[in-house]
Amino acid sequence: MQTQLVGVCLAIVGFLGTILICGLPMWKVTAFIGANIITAQVFWEGLWMNCVIQSTGHSQCKAYDSILALPQELQASRALICVSIAVSVVAIGLTVVGAHCTNFFRDDSLTKTNIGLAGGVVFILAGLLCVIPVSWSAHSIITGFYNPLATQERRGELGASIYVGWASGALLIIGGGILCGTSRC
Repeated sequence: MQTQLVGVCLAIVGFLGTILICGLPMWKVTAFIGANIITAQVFWEGLWMNCVIQSTGHSQCKAYDSILALPQELQASRALICVSIAVSVVAIGLTVVGAHCTNFFRDDSLTKTNIGLAGGVVFILAGLLCVIPVSWSAHSIITGFYNPLATQERRGELGASIYVGWASGALLIIGGGILCGTSRC
């Protein structure tokens, strides 16, 4: 039962990380430094908005105006991250019902075990739905960085949300795998 709780905790931390990367505008970070340090700006780009942070500490964020004007990669990433969050909610519900420490289906252990196994599989699916858009965005950022046509001042780099997204997806997959392994014991 302790191993199952570890799996649930890992998956829930991954779920919270997925919510975090969905909201934070730190997928792509671009630093622009002009002729002097006073004109330094940092641009953050996320799924839902862009932000500019001045060297004076002043920041300004603006939500994207039109969904249809966004690149297809960003539209797909938005959708997949939101689906990952929704699938994680379903997995949490299945895991609560199928966990050994709950009283749901106490008399029917086969059903309880199958529900717990389904919760683990759905957590793995949620992890994959998180890792795919994060990796796709990372690939796009890296290829844009090495594009010879991009200006030196505006080359984007991987933001914190990319790294948190990879960790969150991994935690969802590992937690789901642990739940699948403990469901048959």
